[in-house]
Amino acid sequence: MDAFYDKLSGTDVETLDRLARLLLELRDSRALLLARHDAEDEQQLLDDIASGALPEHPAYEDYLGARSIGALREAIRADLKAYMQGIRLP
Repeated sequence: MDAFYDKLSGTDVETLDRLARLLLELRDSRALLLARHDAEDEQQLLDDIASGALPEHPAYEDYLGARSIGALREAIRADLKAYMQGIRLP
């Protein structure tokens, strides 16, 4: 069985690797922000802030950060998908 990367150009391999690593770093950063407040997701964090279970500062800043990271991850996923669809294999 051929390895997926064996058929790609060096540029394609580097680009895919860079995007994949960035996605992992962003996933971990989002998880750290949510874990600081023992939240499963952004909505739970916002709900806990609104109910008074968490102080607004720094929880709201972390909520905004987690949302921003999530949006960035979705944009990078779309870029990765588009890039992969544009790869021309020999």
